[in-house]
Amino acid sequence: MKYLFSTIMLLLMMSRVSAQDIFAYAKTDNVGAIAQFKKEINSKNEEGYTPLILAAYHNQEKTAKWLLENGALPDLQDNSGNTALMGATFKGYKEMIVLLISHKANINIKNYNGATALIYAAVFARTEIIKLLLDNGADKNVKDSRGNTALQHAVMQNNEEAVKLLQSS
Repeated sequence: MKYLFSTIMLLLMMSRVSAQDIFAYAKTDNVGAIAQFKKEINSKNEEGYTPLILAAYHNQEKTAKWLLENGALPDLQDNSGNTALMGATFKGYKEMIVLLISHKANINIKNYNGATALIYAAVFARTEIIKLLLDNGADKNVKDSRGNTALQHAVMQNNEEAVKLLQSS
């Protein structure tokens, strides 16, 4: 009985360690190490972050590409409803956004405050990303939970270039 209990505890500790390792590897672009955790590719940590969300947020393109090519779901949401695309938009990582879009990330998915990647781009004055998102089907008429569109956020940020872009498209 003591042996069985020890074995169970060891297995639980090992699974907890491996589950944490995949998240650490995702942040540090360690594709070789992350590959050994393929079964946990869509797992979430306590904040609800998936390895893909972490790779996108930390601009780890090789890892993100490997994750996407090996079954990572691009639209999984963290505990706030944010996706990998929203994280990449927040940080301003254009190439990561292109990668996520090429793997069918939903451009118009909303987080739990009703914000989309386009709204994030407007809030953080990422004009080049606004254009990229619009060119790939972002809906500029989506309203967040406060009733504001990306255009209204661009106006609030005094971002004239984004305002023109959002008005003209």
